[in-house]
Amino acid sequence: MAPLTDLRIAVICSSNMNRSMEAHSFLAKKGFDVKSFGTGDKVKIPGSSADRPNIYEFGTSYDDIYQDLLFKDKALYTQNGLLHTLDRNRRIKTHPEKFQETNDKFDILITCEERVYDQVLEYMESQTPTDNSIVHVVNIDIQDNLEEATIGAFLISDMCLMMAKTEDLDNEIEEVLHNFEEKCDRPILHSIVFN
Repeated sequence: MAPLTDLRIAVICSSNMNRSMEAHSFLAKKGFDVKSFGTGDKVKIPGSSADRPNIYEFGTSYDDIYQDLLFKDKALYTQNGLLHTLDRNRRIKTHPEKFQETNDKFDILITCEERVYDQVLEYMESQTPTDNSIVHVVNIDIQDNLEEATIGAFLISDMCLMMAKTEDLDNEIEEVLHNFEEKCDRPILHSIVFN
């Protein structure tokens, strides 16, 4: 399938497990040129209790994480949806990736929570631009649970379709985001940084 647009999009959450991967899956199915990342120090996912998360290094394969959870407590991780999530993830790519470690260039960076948005801006502003191309950083807050990740993926997909229909994204993005914000009734943050 030919890409829907030539926009290069990255969807970013903290661990590259749930929200960014659900949106990655939606956008890829619609033909977008999309990648997904996390910004955290480690990949953290729920464990047997709130104070005992499962923690992995970025680069640990989704398959290895799946097998680890299967071994630890198949019933728990089936019931809370983590095994299903990991199964989806490993069909999309091999492992969680850290945004701060990629050399890829993007036109739009979509973050799923304000803390991640701040981390992305901090990282982008610490880099020396190579070609001074404009990058739009857009945040839409999505709670980190399976239901919200699905709703968030629909919203991100709608927003990307609206952006794809513009003649000149750099000049029209404020209007697109304003219209989208009214439609989805969630606050949207937007900043411009340079590649």
